[in-house]
Parts: sequence; structure tokens; C-alpha cells
Amino acid sequence: KMQAEEYNRRGKELVDYITQYLGSIRERRVIPDVKPGYMKELLPDTAPTEPEDWETIFNDIEKVVMPGVVHWQSPHMHAYYPSLTSWPSMLGDMLADAINCVGFTWASSPACTELEMNVMDWLCKALGLPSFFLHQHPDSRGGGILQSTVSESTLVALLAARKDKILQLRAELDQEVDDSVLNSRLVAYASDQAHSSVEKAGLISLVKIRFLPTDEQLSLRGDTLKQAIQEDRRMGLVPFMLCATLGTTGVCAFDKLSELGPVCAEEGLWLHVDAAYAGSAYFCPELRWSLEGIDFAHSFVFNPSKWMMVHFDCTAFWVKDKYKLQQTFSVDPVYLRHENSQAATDFMHWQIPLSRRFRSLKLWFVMRSFGLKNLQAHIRHGIEMAKLLESHIRRDPNFEVPAARHLGLVVFCLKGGNALTQELLRRLTRSGTMYLIPADIHTTRIIRFTVTSQFTTADDILKDWGIISKTASTLLAETQGPNNSDQSKAGEDDVMEAEENQDPNSDTRSDEKEDAASMLDKAQVELWIDKAWNRSRRPMRSLSCNSEPLPYTYVGPLSGYDFDTRPALKDGAGALPTPSTPASSPLTKVTEMPSNLLGKQVLKKLTKFYSVPSFCNQWVQCGRHPLCCPLKVSQAAQKHLSSTCRRMNCMSSSPIANTAPSPTPLETATAPKLL
Repeated sequence: KMQAEEYNRRGKELVDYITQYLGSIRERRVIPDVKPGYMKELLPDTAPTEPEDWETIFNDIEKVVMPGVVHWQSPHMHAYYPSLTSWPSMLGDMLADAINCVGFTWASSPACTELEMNVMDWLCKALGLPSFFLHQHPDSRGGGILQSTVSESTLVALLAARKDKILQLRAELDQEVDDSVLNSRLVAYASDQAHSSVEKAGLISLVKIRFLPTDEQLSLRGDTLKQAIQEDRRMGLVPFMLCATLGTTGVCAFDKLSELGPVCAEEGLWLHVDAAYAGSAYFCPELRWSLEGIDFAHSFVFNPSKWMMVHFDCTAFWVKDKYKLQQTFSVDPVYLRHENSQAATDFMHWQIPLSRRFRSLKLWFVMRSFGLKNLQAHIRHGIEMAKLLESHIRRDPNFEVPAARHLGLVVFCLKGGNALTQELLRRLTRSGTMYLIPADIHTTRIIRFTVTSQFTTADDILKDWGIISKTASTLLAETQGPNNSDQSKAGEDDVMEAEENQDPNSDTRSDEKEDAASMLDKAQVELWIDKAWNRSRRPMRSLSCNSEPLPYTYVGPLSGYDFDTRPALKDGAGALPTPSTPASSPLTKVTEMPSNLLGKQVLKKLTKFYSVPSFCNQWVQCGRHPLCCPLKVSQAAQKHLSSTCRRMNCMSSSPIANTAPSPTPLETATAPKLL
């Protein structure tokens, strides 16, 4: 086994390897050319019984690991958002790994806690955030903490906001009500451009999340939020939180904090601000225009692990009132108490897990090694590289930029339509020369190009643009040939609309329309993008089983979502028909709701409902509708569920329902008022 002397020697060898890897990363294919399960053939079935020598292990890095690596530090990596590292950041984690403390309380490692508090205050001031986010300020009740991801931080903020609102509701009621009942009335908001982590937070917390439409710039506005709050209050819901986004994933759009903040303050909503990517830009004072209204925020989060060159995981999360975090997550077993518990900060009360790493070391090393001036220069350089690409795209008559460039993200598409843009991205991806991903702007498919690496030069941008332009020219020449007239027409079609109205055989017809070159490429290699492009979109990303069904009929396989917009007919009594499933088919069919209950405008708002499970009692209500989730349920089971709810006289729990059955005498006598 390895001892200190060999570790010293091998450590230097590994540092040399890392230096060589990052120094020559331009020469590597950005996207690996491997299939799922490729590694199984390269590794034995069981772990070795006897120790192996380091030389053998080291040689397997290139043989086993590197063939399947996406090279995120490459100047030609333009997918998603940056995920950067740097020399001082890696040195910081080397030391943290050697110390390997578990800093759940101040007593478990005082330096781990105190360095984090001080560095978070440094960062707060450097970004121009409000002083109420500081640990060390006479007027502050807040502070910052390093979490693992923005996704976790969004969940933490939602749980804290939920707890705070439930406590408020409890204080207003004159009798005991279970938290699950109060939770079922809560509703939070985000824009329809918000990150999927907001949706996941709703799933985990069983909270309704309503996603609101954005304006022409894909920004959420104050009037839209105000209207949604009023609508939901009329429905008996309790609005409690808004997750505003500064720098959305799709096009880096910015919600209007200056309008949303006052609405949240007036309506008593917790305002959480997600600036995962854009947060690093606030090192530069000229880029802080989108922070107007930040004084209304209750929490703020961004990722130094994206653009700030502090490698994953490292997420900076601030809260205005730390006591609202502590009342949500505090546990107090005797074995975690210490003599300074009252005077010191114990970060275990600020987060979901108990244990935590010494993340602040690498952040401390980066801020000191670069200094604010060099961090600002790094941000400005990335923006200049994005401007360079944008200028070339706008000069090419085959392309358009359908949304304004913000920071280091440029989005573009071919003027020929969604099908051509799709095929262009497919060919670029398969070339392995760069990594790009798609996004949607309403019904338009776009390609995202993010300047990620600190090593990116103008020559790198021009090389990538040359490949994009040449690939597009070749594609357009093929589609305009005499044997590809149908392909040109397909390029004009609105692929997004076709997907929304497709029937179970639409995938087959779509494949028949593809040109010969595309079909040959598909036969040679199958990438994720082939499936991602052709997956049908759901008008609502998900539903809980006690919400109103969509005004669509589900007739597709369990693994996909295909909706038929044929109206459902009522029976003579005005009731909706019972879903039927052919005995030979593994499908379940969900009938359509009347259009007056759920119209196109409601669908456009992308309302999502996550509430407590449907229990039949005087407190928790459940729906009497046919099952609305794409689950395989027999007719017998559906009839049993429906009849059970009718016997127990349950009410609809959906906030959209216009009518409800009369309450029983027990319900009338005991049900509390929640508003």
C-alpha cells in the first residue's frame, strides 16, 4: 500500500499530468465517442483482492476514464453554462481533502466555520449585495453559507419560506390544524423560464408551483405576478414565495426584480433570487443593472463553481434572516451540543445534510490569488468573446439571433426553420469538435453557444464559427438540391407545433421526412440529441393526482406523452365519460376536462400542482376526477377509487375547480378557515 514517500512522488506525477491535460485540452475531442456501458468491458467484474501497483492504476486513467470524459474546461465546450476550475482552486481542495474535517458545528472545526463566514462576507461585498446578507454587520440578522448546488439552495429557500408561512397561518387560527393541511393550500411562483430545480423543489416539498408567462424579453413582470396572486387568493390558496431568476438557463433572461420586489413585499411573499450563472458578473459594477430591486430579496444564490473558476461543488447562498433557516432545519441531539452553541454559528442548522466539507478554502485561495481586478477581467473577456461570435452570426444571411445576447451566452438558429436548426445541431454534435445544446423560445428551436473557458481566445471563437458556418452551408446546399425538395418544406414547418398535436404514429411519419444524409448519420451513431429533439412536449411538465386533469386526451405509451386535442363528450347526466383501456393495449386514457374549467390561458401559465397526498377526511380534500397521471391503472381499480371517494363525500382539492359538493355536517362543524 502507498506510504508517505510514494505519495509525495506520485502526487507530483499526478500534478504534472493535470498540468499537461489542461494545457493540451484543445487537442481533445470535446464530446466522447462512446456508448452507454462502454466501461464494463474495460473493468473486471470484481474489485482486486490483492493491491495493484500505482503504475497500473495511473495508466488506466487514459485507457478507462478519459475516453468517456466530456472536457468541460475546453475552449470548445459551449454547452450549458461554465463549470470552471483553476490552479488555486485545485490547491485549495488538495488541502481540504488532507484536513478532511466534517464541519457540522463550530466545535467540530472552528476554522471551517469561521473562514466560511468571513469569505462569504467578502463575496457579498464584492458583488454589491445588500448589507443584511452579511454575517458581521450591526444591523444584519442574516449571513451566507456555502451549499453544494443551486438546486439544493432553492429547495432550502422554499422549505424555509414554507415553514415561515405555516407558522404565520398557525398563529392566525384558533384551533390545531395539521401542517399537511396548511401545506396543501400554499402556492409558490416562478417564471416559465425558471430552472427545472424549482419544479423539483415543488415535487420534494409537496408544494404547488405556478409557472407564470414572461414578456417579449422572456422576463417575469410585476403585473403578471400580481394578477396570479389575486387569482390564487380567490381560489382559496395562500401565496408564499417567488423564485425570481437572474440569467435563465435558456437565453440568460432576467426577471424584473424592480417590479417583482415591491409586489412580494406588499403581498407577504418570500423573494428568492436565483443568479446561478449571472451572479459572477456582478463583480463588474457596470453589469449590476439587473440587481435593481435586490433589497427586497429574502435569499440570494449563485454558483462560484460556474464562472468564477472555483470548481464544483461551491454554491454561495445568503439569507436575510438566519433564524428562519434555523427554525426550519434545527435539530438538537445531545451529542451535537457544545459549550459555545449559543454564541457560535453552527451551519448544520442552515442546510439539509448534517455533514459539510471545507469548501471555503478553495474560494479563499481563488479570491486571494486572482484579486477582484483579475476576476473582473475574466468576466469581461468572456463577454467580449461572446460579442465576437454574435457579430459574425448577425452578418451571415442564413442565421438569425432570436433573443438578445446577455453576458457570455449567444443563441442562434437557421432562418430555414426548426428542422434545419435541429439537423445543424445534430451534425455539429456528432463532429465532436464542439459541444452545444438546444433550447426553445416559444415555438422556435435555438442553439445555445456559451463562452465557458478562461482559456478561450478569439482564434477559438473564429474556428468554431467557421465550423458552424461551413456545416450550415453544406446542410442548406443538400436541402436545396433537386432530390430534397420535401426537406426544404420540412424546414419551414413549425416542429414545435407539430409535436404538440402529434398522434402515436407521428414519430414514424417524421422519420420518413428526414433526408437521406440525416438517416445515414443516425444509422452510424445514436446520440442523446436524436431522442431529445423528437420527444413530445407536455403542456404542463407534471401534475399531482389531486389536480385537475389537462384538457387533452392521453392516448400514448406509458413512456411518452402524446396528447389528442379531440373534445371529450359528456354523458346524459353531464358527467365526464369513464376512461377505458382496451384489454390488449398497455395504454391508459385520460379524458378531457370541460374547456371552461381549464382554458388555453391557464395552460400557457404552466401551473403546476404538488400537494399532499389525497386523503379522504374533513381536513384534506381529494379529487373525484378520473386519474390524470400517465399511470397504468386497470378499469376496475379506477372504478374502485372513484366510488370510494364518492362514498366518503370528498371534495375537489384543485384550486381551479368551479364547484364542490356540499360539506357534511361534520365538515361544517369542524373545518377551520385557512384564510
